Amino acid sequence: MNVARNSLDDKSQYLHQTTFVVLDLETTGASPKIGAGITEIGAVKVRGGEVIGIFETFINPGESIPAYITVLTGITDEMVLDAPTIEHVLPSLFEFLGHENETVVVAHNAPFDLGFLKAAAETHEYLWPKYQVLDTVKLARHLLTRDEVYDCKLSTLAQFFETPVQPTHRALDDAHSTVAVLHGLFERLGSFEVDTVEKLFAFLADKKKRLREKIPKEF
Repeated sequence: MNVARNSLDDKSQYLHQTTFVVLDLETTGASPKIGAGITEIGAVKVRGGEVIGIFETFINPGESIPAYITVLTGITDEMVLDAPTIEHVLPSLFEFLGHENETVVVAHNAPFDLGFLKAAAETHEYLWPKYQVLDTVKLARHLLTRDEVYDCKLSTLAQFFETPVQPTHRALDDAHSTVAVLHGLFERLGSFEVDTVEKLFAFLADKKKRLREKIPKEF
């Protein structure tokens, strides 16, 4: 029996019908361009406000984890010693993310996380799918005023929305926290009559609808 699947080719697809995969990474540094690697991936798949899948794994970055990163995340060299490399994790991650026409990928400060994953895919000769990417930082800047939150850090938004899981600088915890922030932001979209994927990305593209000015280094 063939089962009909939601497709983002239908631009009028409602947000509650859409599959979102919210992901978070922990890394050994600020950028893959300076040789930093991924140490942990956490991802939560949601649809209609319900969690329908979880992906979590340590990654052996192929280098020693700097002491300040261990202090920040609690991840040590010993914890990732027997973990798979990113080359071996990418296929299962792609399978979890799903087809580019069926999934919207979500991350808080998405250029950071997606930058690492795209760099890893390129290094290991995997084609990165053309996912639509939703950045909760950008969405928060469109929906929350400075009177409500001073900045758009995940910790600030998690506190504002009173998320069940607070960010801890561990990948899955931060992904769960981002899911709750995403749902809190989606509740605000109703007053702007944004209820489909097409309207969501059109809303984000309209700088006039942004409720707060951009402040450098507010992540």
